[in-house]
Amino acid sequence: MSYKSVMVHVDPGSNAASRVKLAGGLADRFGAELIGIAAWRANLVGFTEYESLDQRWVEQESELASDKLMEAERAFREASGARNAAQWRSARGLPTPFLLEQARAADLIVVGRQGDADGRDERFDIHIDDALMDLGRPILIAPPGLEELYAERIIVAWKNTREARRAVWDSLPLLQRAEEVIVTTIGKDAAHQGADDVAGYLKRHDVPATTKLSASDDPDVTQEIFALSKRRHADLIVAGGYGHSRVREWVFGGVTRDLLRKTPVCCLMTH
Repeated sequence: MSYKSVMVHVDPGSNAASRVKLAGGLADRFGAELIGIAAWRANLVGFTEYESLDQRWVEQESELASDKLMEAERAFREASGARNAAQWRSARGLPTPFLLEQARAADLIVVGRQGDADGRDERFDIHIDDALMDLGRPILIAPPGLEELYAERIIVAWKNTREARRAVWDSLPLLQRAEEVIVTTIGKDAAHQGADDVAGYLKRHDVPATTKLSASDDPDVTQEIFALSKRRHADLIVAGGYGHSRVREWVFGGVTRDLLRKTPVCCLMTH
């Protein structure tokens, strides 16, 4: 099993170059094609009767959209370098639906966990919540400014659920190249979550897996995961993504929400 196509979300913000370099490094490691993708939400989106708009304003927005997408493509080309196996896809429209549509071409999708001072254009932004729940592909969330993922030491945040089982399978190409993989379960029922079975499964796939169980009743599971990754010098967390729809808004469990918004290292998640 391998990744043959790595897709990366691009915007002209200050962290775009590092994200593209990280995705490009992964593509090189697996001999995969690198696909850059961007959509820019012009203010025309949502209007169906263009005749009610000032034509000059429509033309200005259309021209601005073209300029913005060209700027994003330049950022992608400059950061990806002289790769033959690289392609660019862009559109005027809503960024998240465009990403969901194009995900059919990717084995792995890299997005950025936005920092507080990125200086980005919000009209390029995707809704990571929607992406996680609807992509049907593993999503790799990269912290701001990170240019390379070594994935030599990996933490698997295990819970005996469909989402976690899927995340382990989707991350197998990275797990097989790791030097150390720690399957951790946290909580009062840690001993009953089957972490040993998961480690055994991974070993049969040539993954150097061990287990780390914590029966802690500390409610802040995410901080325990972060602390473990720091102690073991892991730069990748693998976890299932949990949530349900409340009409228009995704309602996430605390760990999923914190991983999406606070992870200090890369996090590969699957719903």
